[in-house]
Amino acid sequence: MKPVVACIVEGHGERQAVPLLVRRIAESLPTPVYVDAPPAIRIPRTRLVRVGELERATKLAMSRVVESQVAGGGVLVLIDADDDCAAQLGPDLLARARSVAGAIPVEVVLAVMEFEAWFLAALMSLRGQRGIQADAEAPPTPEAVRGAKEALRRQMAPESAYSPPADQAALAALMDLDAARAAPSFDKLWRAVAGILSTSE
Repeated sequence: MKPVVACIVEGHGERQAVPLLVRRIAESLPTPVYVDAPPAIRIPRTRLVRVGELERATKLAMSRVVESQVAGGGVLVLIDADDDCAAQLGPDLLARARSVAGAIPVEVVLAVMEFEAWFLAALMSLRGQRGIQADAEAPPTPEAVRGAKEALRRQMAPESAYSPPADQAALAALMDLDAARAAPSFDKLWRAVAGILSTSE
């Protein structure tokens, strides 16, 4: 059996996309790790940031790790930063999650500003996929783009439409992970996954 990384997310598309990214990152580490990352626990952001809700979700995620009866693994929380400062909100959420986690590793990552900024960072590796135009160009600072979903749609063919539930996991499976690390918050995700797995060894 594989170590379990249980994820908590806010969006429908991220239920599949974030566990997929966790598996891809784990397998891309200098020493590859093959993990079980089941569909994420989804809780709307407005609820998740309330005192008590993140703690409750963390306990639920922890139960998945403990029930696996395999050493290793942990809990990953991922939400969009939106207009919040990730450097302020992230540590606050992390402290709250860790307050109930005990010995189980927990990491919190905020996508700046949105999950789709990571697709923008890796856009050249997505050319010709899922309706993205063959000449699509990545913006120089993808995390500075306000409305990353809309920016991604503008890089798609006129007859195509971006839908997070339909496209997030597919694009997450296709994008170049090294290119996506140009977005600092994706690099944070990479380090968070590596940290969970190294702590739990």
